[in-house]
Order: sequence, then structure tokens, then C-alpha cells
Amino acid sequence: MTFGRRLAQAMADRGPLCAGIDPHASLLLEWGLSDDVAGLERFALTAVEGLAPHVAVIKPQSAFYERFGSRGIAVLERVVAASREAGALVLLDVKRGDIGSTSQAYADAYLDPTSPLASDAVTVSPYLGFGSLTPFVETARRHDGGLFVLGLTSNREGPEVQRATTDTGETVAARMFTHLAGLNEGAAPLGSFGAVVGATIGDAVGDLAFNGPILAPGFGEQGGTAADIRRIFGDLPVLPSSSRGLLRRGPSVTALRDAALATNDELR
Repeated sequence: MTFGRRLAQAMADRGPLCAGIDPHASLLLEWGLSDDVAGLERFALTAVEGLAPHVAVIKPQSAFYERFGSRGIAVLERVVAASREAGALVLLDVKRGDIGSTSQAYADAYLDPTSPLASDAVTVSPYLGFGSLTPFVETARRHDGGLFVLGLTSNREGPEVQRATTDTGETVAARMFTHLAGLNEGAAPLGSFGAVVGATIGDAVGDLAFNGPILAPGFGEQGGTAADIRRIFGDLPVLPSSSRGLLRRGPSVTALRDAALATNDELR
């Protein structure tokens, strides 16, 4: 079953919320945990217990695990495995972007089922040229995985590149969406190749009808609301992503669960 089909089913069953598990040092402190591997493990696996059985997608941010070296990566492997066992799809937030054999190695690390970090989908950057993502695209297709390509991000530096104009007069981001439309052509009920579009980006997002899912970070703690999601994206298949807004409810597993369920109800 393709990632797009699995995602559409998960969103129908569990709602659209994507829960980020991002172990910021400040959040470890708020939970009364030490900023070390033991604290990381307690934090991350508690978050999985509270969130993964109740949301469509879990999105760990790899950097917060990588900062602890190999032992941190081992915790990330457990987060990926435990989230999938709980029925959630895993979108590994790595934002990789390279060329040739290096790009292929990244794709194998995150999308090949034989890898200990194998996930359902990953975030990638197309700004070495969309064609640089070909190893990711081919690997995702081979293993029924998915990609979320950076499109219109909510960081203030993004417009310098993403809203620049190409030789055809369209913006760079619009060109990325055109490429995605080509990859998703004919897919039903939903393509496997999505885009990252910030929930705080405003209304001038352009044509997002590329038959793929939209990951919308910036929802919740960063200011994006359910009303913003509806206004900006309408009926498009969007995954509003929240991390700190949910994680601040911990370390209570019950409070994490209740926050996820209430947020999904609000988004529906």
C-alpha cells in the first residue's frame, strides 16, 4: 500500500494531527529530566506512549537525538519502532538534501525497510534542484514510502529563495509544487509526495493542488490556529504539526493523550 493511501486512511481513522516529538533541552528541564541520554529516552518514550496511539503521524526531529551521538540515535530508533507499533505513521524530520550517491545513502537510511531508522516518510530539501531528489523519489516508490519537500516554510529567511522568481515568472516554490504534481499524477486517493507549507505563511501560498499531502508546521505554539488551517488550506489534505504545544502537557501520559485528542477534535 502506498504511503499516500496509508496516510489518507490514517487521517480518516485518527484525524489530521501530526505530533512532533522534539526533545528540546528546555522541554527536558520542564519535565524535570536531565539533559542527557537517560532524560532523552524517558522523555521520548513517554511522549510516544501518550501520543502515538492517538494521532495519524508522529514526527521526530532527528537533530534533537543526534546531539547525543550514537546513543541518541539508538533512542530515535526506538521512537520510530514504538510509534509504528502503536499504529502511527512515522515522518522522520531530517530535511536532507544532497546529490548522487550521498542522496541515495540518505534515502536508504530512512526509507529502506532493512534500516533501523526505516520510516514511512521523510522531509527533504529540493534547493539543490528538484532533480537532486531523484534517489529519494525512486527509493520511496520502491518501498512505498513518502516525501515531504520543503515548499513555503515559515522561517523569516525562507522567502529569499522560495519566493524568488524563475525564468518562467513563477516562484521557486511554485516550481516545486509543479514537480510534485507530476510525481503524484493519477495517484488515488492521495499521492505520496507532499510539501511543507507553514501554517503561519499567510494567504499568498499559490496553487497547492498537487494531489499530495501538506505538512503544516507552525500550528499551535508558533501561532497557527485551526481557523488559519481552514482559511489557508481549505479542503486540501493537510497535516497540521504541533510539537511543543503538545509536549508541554507532559510528563503525564494521560495529559498528552487528552491534548492530542482535543486538538484533533478542534481540527476536525
